Amino acid sequence: MAFRSFGEQSSYYFKQPHTDIPTAPVVSQADWRGPEMKTRPGDWTVTLTAEDIAEVSNAADTAQAAGIPMEKLNRDNFQLEALGDKIADWRLRIRDGAGFVLVRGLPVEDWGVDKSTLAYWGIGHYLGVPGAQNPDNELLGHVIDYSEESTNPLVRRYRTAGNIDFHCDAADVVGLLCLNAAKEGGQSRIASSVALFNETFRTRPDLIPRLFEPFMTDRRGEEKEGQRGWYPQAICRHADGVLRSFYHSEYMRSAARFTDSGAYDDATLGVLDLYDSLAASPDFYLDMYLEPGDMQFISNHSIVHARTEYQDYPEREKRRHLLRLWLSLA
Repeated sequence: MAFRSFGEQSSYYFKQPHTDIPTAPVVSQADWRGPEMKTRPGDWTVTLTAEDIAEVSNAADTAQAAGIPMEKLNRDNFQLEALGDKIADWRLRIRDGAGFVLVRGLPVEDWGVDKSTLAYWGIGHYLGVPGAQNPDNELLGHVIDYSEESTNPLVRRYRTAGNIDFHCDAADVVGLLCLNAAKEGGQSRIASSVALFNETFRTRPDLIPRLFEPFMTDRRGEEKEGQRGWYPQAICRHADGVLRSFYHSEYMRSAARFTDSGAYDDATLGVLDLYDSLAASPDFYLDMYLEPGDMQFISNHSIVHARTEYQDYPEREKRRHLLRLWLSLA
């Protein structure tokens, strides 16, 4: 499969099993805290070898020479035999382990944007099935400051240089490839959503049932004709001992504009406030400063991610530029 449409991928991501509400904190490798994880970078960091890079380079050059467009790329015409086995290990870490991996060493400055983009998309096919990121079927998101008005309630925050609150995206995995880093700031900040749930269980067990009930979630102007401007989505799902979470604080809060009162009840606000507070605590989050050539892949089922505000270079060619990739794991 070359890629999934936005609708196909979103439907696959949100269609998760749910059988029961946990009666105790969830035991999982994805339950971690930032300060401890920071001391073990070898558990989640991979550096590409010269052989890995050569194999990716050859696959990208072959695809470019054959004139294969990105949307037609697949494993058959982008072959990574040796690295493919290593990527299978990354996949297990993301799906069954801590929920994330940082891969360093892609020579994006030597390759340039076109070859780096093709290489990144090709690597994605070995992790899962790539998918579109909006109803316009945009396959790779360009994370750049477009100087759009950040106070616009419909703005896409990744198109600004401002802070992005903790959230998940509508795909099993979200990847970022850094082409250019910011002059200052712009850290990728992640936290374990399993850890947030378990801390909620310990400190506010009264809020646990609300996590499994629907939250209004803002579509931010991407609704189709006849659709409401929001959709219902529970934060947590649990089956066979596995907790899967979807959290998007900003979109869940802004959906209150569709209510008659423009406000939420105490339980709804209690969940949002507590999750935001925990995720933003240094006791829980882990910061990564992505350098050119770094690829970060994280699970949207067990990780929430955010980004700090940044200052960019005045020169256009040096501006912060990341490529965002969405993947389904089956």
